[in-house]
This record gives sequence, structure tokens and C-alpha cells, in this order.
Amino acid sequence: MEQLKSADWLVVINPNAGMRAGEKDWPLISQLLVQNGFEFDAVFTERAFHAIEIVRTMVKEKGYQKIIAVGGDGTLNEVVNGIFQQDRYTTSEITLGMITVGTGNDWGRMYEFPKKYEKAISILANGKTFLQDVGKVQYRYDSADKSRYFINMAGMGYDALVAKKTNLMKAKGKGGTIAYLYNLITGLFQYQNTHLNIVIDGKEVVNDKVFSLSIGICRYNGGGMMQLPFAVPDDGLFDITVIRKTTRLRVVRNIKNLYDGTFVKLPEVDTFTGKVISITSTPRHSIYLETDGESLGHSPLDFELVPKAIRLIVRKKALKKFGGNNGSDI
Repeated sequence: MEQLKSADWLVVINPNAGMRAGEKDWPLISQLLVQNGFEFDAVFTERAFHAIEIVRTMVKEKGYQKIIAVGGDGTLNEVVNGIFQQDRYTTSEITLGMITVGTGNDWGRMYEFPKKYEKAISILANGKTFLQDVGKVQYRYDSADKSRYFINMAGMGYDALVAKKTNLMKAKGKGGTIAYLYNLITGLFQYQNTHLNIVIDGKEVVNDKVFSLSIGICRYNGGGMMQLPFAVPDDGLFDITVIRKTTRLRVVRNIKNLYDGTFVKLPEVDTFTGKVISITSTPRHSIYLETDGESLGHSPLDFELVPKAIRLIVRKKALKKFGGNNGSDI
């Protein structure tokens, strides 16, 4: 027998997000939600991937169709994967809002989402929604095939190494943008350019040594780096940036250009768009993967785009910027 939900909204809180800001700031966030008329049930995550389980179970068993993620990009990623794993509703029938308390907040940066809780909750209360594309990647973890949905960006090669080093520091309470920049530099002395074969929509576009590779729907990762400067979140296409073999000195000299997207003008950088992407490496399992900042597995990798698959609450000016007719009220 179905258990009835006690409120309209499910709020999923990551207490560890933002150097434990999720835990510390929850009393204030909760108070502001109540003041803005939200009736909600709150659940805290207890471990990695727990938000996936919470959302999958609570939607399927209790019928929630309105969810708020309180955390960072990784928390949002898990909530999205929970939405895709439930089978009670189509994914676009569920409305998802975000209160950012993480250190990167790159998805929120795409939509100019405010970090101040009062303003963020005011946007949630306003209820303007936008259907965004979602990416799906199949990868290998040890010898097993795995898959993951992502809402922002996937990084491979050097990008994945930096994410892995930063996630290890986060686990020790040492995360943040400074940690990412530190690992961006120190990782240069560990990473080796990797030979990749990249096929986009059936056409081979790269068969060469590659330094780093980004595939996504939105523009930013790594705490504000504009890795995909031309991305449009509902155009039905992945944006892809490939940085071919380069030197440590070239990387250091051009770090600042990662933040405004002008690095794509460099001769060793190529940009593409497409819907289906296959990536193999030599050696076969030698390139690693992160999605929305979370370290996953390794190559071979297969990406496919799911158009307009997730309904997100965004601010009004984001609808004007990206949405066109792709917007509505809750």
C-alpha cells in the first residue's frame, strides 16, 4: 500500500556540501523555506550516492513531483540520477530546484543563480521552470559497465585527474576553488597526454594525443572555468572541447583564458557539437571520467544526449536568455 507524502516538496540536503555548510546553514534555509510558504519533508544524505537512493525511493513510493536539492553540483547530479532511476513519472513531470551551498556551483553559474539563500528561495517560490537537456554516459568501472546521467559537464583526461585530486581533498575537508587551482598546477607533473579516438555522430573527428576533453550541456566547471563557452542548455546538442597534446608551460600561461573561454582560440583546441559520442583510448582503459565534478570510471566511453529531459526552476532572466518558448510556471 502506498505511503502518502506529508508535504508537497521533498528537500534533499547534503550536510557535507560547501565544507559542511549544508549542515551549518540548514536551520536558516529551513526557516526561509517556511517563511516563503513551502511545505516540505527534509532528508539528509548520509554517504556518497545516497541522494540517488532517496529520490528514487521517495518519488516511487510517495509520489513527490517537486524536489529541492541543497548542496553542490555533485548533490544536484545525484538527485537528477534519482529522478531518472524512478519509473513512476516521466522525468519532465518532476520539478527540480536548487539551493547552492557547494564550493563549485558551476550549474548555478550558468543561470546566474544567486548564492544568497533569501534570493535563491525567492526564485524557487516564483516557480519559473525550464526544460534542460541531460547527458548520459556509459563507462567502465573495473570490468563492469556502468552508466550515469549528468546535468552540467563531463570531463576526461587532465580534467578528470584534477577533479579526482580535488575530491580526495574534499573528503579531508580541504575543498574549494583554491584546492582546485592547486591541483590544476600540481596535476601537470602527473598527467601524460593520452591517445584518443573520438567519433561524433558517426564521424571520426580526433585520432591523436589529447591533453583534456570536455563534453556537456552547460558552460562552466572547476569553479568558474568556461570550458564550453558556446553551450546552449536546450538546443539538443552536446558541446565538445578537445585540447590536443600541449606542454605544461602552455597550460600555465593560459589558465586565465579558461575563465573567459578565450582558450578555444588556441591552435591546439578544437570545438564540436553532436548528439552521440564514442571515445576509445590507447591503452584501452587509460582515460578517466568525471561528471558534474564527481569522479567515476574510465574508457571506453559512450555519450548520448537526452533532449529537454529535466524540468528546472530558474530565474526569469535565464528564461529570456536561453528559454525562448521553453519555459513555464510550476
